[in-house]
Amino acid sequence: MVPIPAPDHLTNSLVNPQQLLDLQNREGEDGPSLRFALAQLTSAAGILLRLPQEVIAQATVLLLRFLLSSRAEDREGFSAKTYSAAAIYLSAKISMTPASPRSVINVYAFLASKASPLSFVNPEGSGGDQDPNTYFVSEGTYEKERQRLFVCESMILAGLGFETHVALPHGLALTYLQALGVSTSSLAKRVFEHLNGGLLSPQLLYLTHQPNALAVGAIYLAAREIAVKLVEQNWWEVFDVDREDLGFLVLAFGSLENFAAAEREKWIGRAMPFD
Repeated sequence: MVPIPAPDHLTNSLVNPQQLLDLQNREGEDGPSLRFALAQLTSAAGILLRLPQEVIAQATVLLLRFLLSSRAEDREGFSAKTYSAAAIYLSAKISMTPASPRSVINVYAFLASKASPLSFVNPEGSGGDQDPNTYFVSEGTYEKERQRLFVCESMILAGLGFETHVALPHGLALTYLQALGVSTSSLAKRVFEHLNGGLLSPQLLYLTHQPNALAVGAIYLAAREIAVKLVEQNWWEVFDVDREDLGFLVLAFGSLENFAAAEREKWIGRAMPFD
């Protein structure tokens, strides 16, 4: 079978093994946990801001690229939470659904408070009757946070060389499902669940694999999980994905649930030091 090459606008610049090794050496043992928490924080903020999933995904990828390309000393003076907020603000600003600085700051104040539903912020669970004053942003605090947001946004842009293009696999996945003749709603839903979960993966799947490979891996795993029969032979080769990459991605998507469960256990009784 002859593979179908992806156009340039459907591909991303990928990281190399040396960059991943350097990141691992810089981060320490809590690095994957911090990245996992930041991806969850970014996703939760995007949901509360009612941003489309593609904007949330782009913000997460831009944030991960920045963390990979910058050193901890370069990010001193600003919390990881502020960089997450800057990534969401930047991604929304260059989309069709911009978010105001005030909205972003208010949402992050809530997510970092005792009322936050995020388990790594409130390991014992959030209280439903929390006083709104605990996450109220005064005018003075807003002005300070707004300036910090703008500085972090500029640092992300400079760290990325002002390259904000992110090709996502979601649209490709739908196209591939139609080409395979198996575009059922239940299968598509499960495929999207894996693709969205991949944004949280400690393996940095969106930085190491092209969108076509991510789409094929999610389709293959989802079809197996809900017992949907796909075409015979090595259909993934038509979409320019080899067996080795497919196997890795299937394992990576499938292992995320266990990783997330381990992370929940890890932070019981203590909050993630991401602030």
